[in-house]
Amino acid sequence: MPLLLLELSGPLQSWGSGSRFVHRETRMLPTKSGVIGMLAAALGRRRADPVEDLVSIRFGVRQEQQGALVRDFQTAIDWRTRKSLPLSYRSYVGDAKYLVALEAPVPLLEGLAEAIASPAFPLYLGRRACPPAGRILIGLREQKLEEALAAEPWRAAEWYRKRQSDQVSLLWSRDARADEQHDETVRDVPRSFDPRHRDYGLRDVVHGWTRVDNPLGRASGASSHDAFALLGGEA
Repeated sequence: MPLLLLELSGPLQSWGSGSRFVHRETRMLPTKSGVIGMLAAALGRRRADPVEDLVSIRFGVRQEQQGALVRDFQTAIDWRTRKSLPLSYRSYVGDAKYLVALEAPVPLLEGLAEAIASPAFPLYLGRRACPPAGRILIGLREQKLEEALAAEPWRAAEWYRKRQSDQVSLLWSRDARADEQHDETVRDVPRSFDPRHRDYGLRDVVHGWTRVDNPLGRASGASSHDAFALLGGEA
């Protein structure tokens, strides 16, 4: 099955999968619903437009560069009453980079590649306040999703590599196959982005690690990657 590979990199990213109201958390890896929202924007779809074809895409993501959890708060005033609204607390992942693999039929992937290269609407990494730092599109590959997460060259920045050990474990997450046991079930399948009726279903997820050599890293020593990073910022 062919793949479309993307790189998600920026000063801030935020990938919520369930938080509401005044506390908006983020997961430490991009969500399928967030990436599908970005793809829909690239295609020029409105929030009320259907996304069933995009939901059918098999999704995987690998953490190329582990970001730091960043929190802030926002204030707002109701313009009609001039009264202050409750403080809104937001969480982000700072200076992170991810490899995203999308597995689907060739015509769909080719259309997405064209749209991402020349998007109809601005693209952002989970929230409008999080624009990408550069080119998102990597390209098409003829390989399985699992193979890409294991074998695709590491894409971390040089400054980041120098801070790691000489071997690094890259965290990955992907849609579980029907014939395998999953590690987690998340509410991360967008049935509707319509603000009047947002609706998300469940998907089964498998997590794992890819080990890579790092010639720029420190000899021996423990990796700075946090084995519990996936649990942090749980939405």
